[in-house]
Amino acid sequence: MYDPFKHARAITNLQMLQTMEAVFNNILSTSFYPGAPAKRTAPETKTVARLPSRPGKVVGKSRQRAKTIHKSGIPATLRAKPTKRGRASFTKGIHICEFGQRSFKLYIPAIARIADTRLPLLVMLHGCKQTPEDFARGTGMNALAEEFGFLVLYPAQEAKSQIYRCWNWYKPDDQVRGSGEPALLASMVSQIITKYRVDPGKVYVAGLSAGASAALIIADAYPDIFAAVGTHSGLPVGAAHNGLTAVIAMKFGAPGLQHSDPMPTIDFHGSSDKVVNPRNGRFIISRALDPYSDLGKTVKSGQKTDGRKYVRTSYRLGTGRSFIEHWVIEGADHAWSGGNAANSYTDPAGPDASREMVQFFLRHRTTAKRRSRRPPGF
Repeated sequence: MYDPFKHARAITNLQMLQTMEAVFNNILSTSFYPGAPAKRTAPETKTVARLPSRPGKVVGKSRQRAKTIHKSGIPATLRAKPTKRGRASFTKGIHICEFGQRSFKLYIPAIARIADTRLPLLVMLHGCKQTPEDFARGTGMNALAEEFGFLVLYPAQEAKSQIYRCWNWYKPDDQVRGSGEPALLASMVSQIITKYRVDPGKVYVAGLSAGASAALIIADAYPDIFAAVGTHSGLPVGAAHNGLTAVIAMKFGAPGLQHSDPMPTIDFHGSSDKVVNPRNGRFIISRALDPYSDLGKTVKSGQKTDGRKYVRTSYRLGTGRSFIEHWVIEGADHAWSGGNAANSYTDPAGPDASREMVQFFLRHRTTAKRRSRRPPGF
């Protein structure tokens, strides 16, 4: 039987959600984020390569295999110089699965051409209004990939999914395993692992701002895939559930939800961040510590040469590797510490967040037992 009151409530709830989303986007456009970085263009050539899909995965309503379309042809300044080991590559692709599709850039270091062992993989999630190319240049992560020997995957958010290309960390459907963006990204990562002989025990994820929040979500949802997570200027898992609560959490901080599994975490946050309250960094660390016990705490202060001061708090077992790290950069705003000044949301005066994250990540790996707990699908 038709219930006009129930119908009216449904319309009202939908209108409220739309209003909250509009408020969130309006604040992003006027108060928090500067204009998008200038677009850089490069000639493209296109080749097509198919990635093996997982059994039972579908694209739309068909049993079509997931596929990746690679397009090379990036500026020479982004390509590593040829070496005796081979040539590095920075290629573009599109991942398609039952949860949707996203384009990406994948950096493969020169050493990968002759490596007789599987290499680690780092997934980098950009912030609002950024692109994979801008994020790669700003963080300098490709240069570190050459130095340390790992692949870097840069998924790209679509404007049709979020008008300012923010990852949807504040939407319930994009906060859990098997749904929305977490499932889509997990599917993408799994395809890259299979195609490029990645070490499945050394897969990491990091991000800036909205990308940091999304990185925490995907790491918490898929502890069988990710061995550690790095965040810069983000918010904890479950900090918001719509546009309005996202704005409140960004402005005042939100404690978020407890993590289901231990996850090594390194967090950076500027003490003068006007976009995401630094309190959120402390909440990230608090939640990361929840599953652990008996971790010792050490606090060290330092300063980058001719740059910013910082406080580094580490949590470890005895004198071994740290499982949790919290870096507070004195006077820094909403920007990647130690990044390239020519790119968006970077602060070259701060310590090198990229290098510190990489060194932290490579000390951790998932166990075969944890990976074996993975249920079918995503």
